[in-house]
Amino acid sequence: MQNEQVEEGRRDFIYLATGAVAAAGVASVTWPLVAQMGKAADTRAAGSIEIDLAGIAEGSQLKMLWRGKPVFVRHRTPEEIAEAENADVSRYPDPQTDTERLVPTPSGEVNPKYLVMIGVCTHFGCVPVGEQGDYGGWYCPCHGSHYDTSGRIRKGPAPTNLAIPPYEYISDTVIRVG
Repeated sequence: MQNEQVEEGRRDFIYLATGAVAAAGVASVTWPLVAQMGKAADTRAAGSIEIDLAGIAEGSQLKMLWRGKPVFVRHRTPEEIAEAENADVSRYPDPQTDTERLVPTPSGEVNPKYLVMIGVCTHFGCVPVGEQGDYGGWYCPCHGSHYDTSGRIRKGPAPTNLAIPPYEYISDTVIRVG
């Protein structure tokens, strides 16, 4: 009778040990499969870029790639800022004030000197040319859309303004896009 109890105890132990080893085996196979479904390190790194605004001269623009799309960062002149702020947006196809297209600095103020946009025409995805067109902003040579100095559509087939990417000021002169 005692032999039977010992045998049952051994059998229970073998079942538990086998179950534990099987569970560990399933976990060791499943973990890499689940982990490989996450974003790769290069993809996470490409998810955001930092841009130093101090190196952009007044009246010029910087073109960067973010998530495979061109991003335009324009250091606008006082004349371009005045033109963008004084425009009557009620007649525009996609009415949006210049201030609505800007992000506040760390101090909470909006700095109109720097305009950040995705440089893709909203008509068919061409890349507009800067400082061109009828309004001194951007011109899309593919189908003739004209954007003003705030990237707002003024003339042509594009249905909306040039998009503003998600960005934030890290300091007064550095932004993070993405």
